[in-house]
Amino acid sequence: MLKVLEPGFFTTIQDNGRFQYRDIGVPVSGAMDGYSSQFANVILGNTSDMAVLEITMVGPKLQFLKPTFIVISGAQMQPKLNGKRIEHNMMVQVRPNDILSFGKLESGFRAYLAIKGGFKTEVVLGSRSMYVPVTDKDRVKAGDILNYKPFEFKISAKNAALNYRTSVIGSNELQVFKGPEYGLLNSNIKEKLENISFKVSSLNNRMAYQMESVLINDLDTILTGPVLPGTVQLTPSGKLIILMRDCQTTGGYPRVLQLTHSSINVLSQKFSGNDIKFRLGE
Repeated sequence: MLKVLEPGFFTTIQDNGRFQYRDIGVPVSGAMDGYSSQFANVILGNTSDMAVLEITMVGPKLQFLKPTFIVISGAQMQPKLNGKRIEHNMMVQVRPNDILSFGKLESGFRAYLAIKGGFKTEVVLGSRSMYVPVTDKDRVKAGDILNYKPFEFKISAKNAALNYRTSVIGSNELQVFKGPEYGLLNSNIKEKLENISFKVSSLNNRMAYQMESVLINDLDTILTGPVLPGTVQLTPSGKLIILMRDCQTTGGYPRVLQLTHSSINVLSQKFSGNDIKFRLGE
């Protein structure tokens, strides 16, 4: 078991998400940076869909009550075990009463803590991902106890040689495809979408990222249609909204672009003031 001493800014349990319930309005959810969360699981020999802790901007303080092994991936937040710095993307053994803490955010925005065998929290609609009202909580709280199966046998470190793709943290380019309403855009907006940088506004969370730049939008709103994580909407005011893992299943704004899965991972590591640029594919 793991005890949450301090929860950090926004720490949640996430896995790969829910995919069978969009027809009744349930968001996919799941890890914002699916690459980093799955990378941590693979090093431990877990399956890629095992539940991890997603840690946003400010890390929690956690006490392990049973022995196990962990891996931290994604954003660099100066993790320390009993006050001693530990490495990212490497398996670390923890013993009863060990305390994991985090320091200042150095790069990226979201880190992932994977544990041997995954966190054993409640499964709701086929997933452990936190999302209210599907789950009772939208994040972990101080005093929470998170279950896991204790593990103290030696583990082969052969998987530790995997190379983490640092572009997930360092890149500002988002690979996109044309959305259903892209063809309705005038040539001026198309040129800007393909050539200028956009700055992430302070309005960003697990549901959507809004850009600061304003485009001159002459499109009408559309009939409500399906949207997905990675859908780029153009609002009547000319703002771009990029939907993320906890997004709604339908929307009425023109869907001008669609991010690739890999680009959602990249964007999830950005925060207010960061620049991004779209790279349009065929």
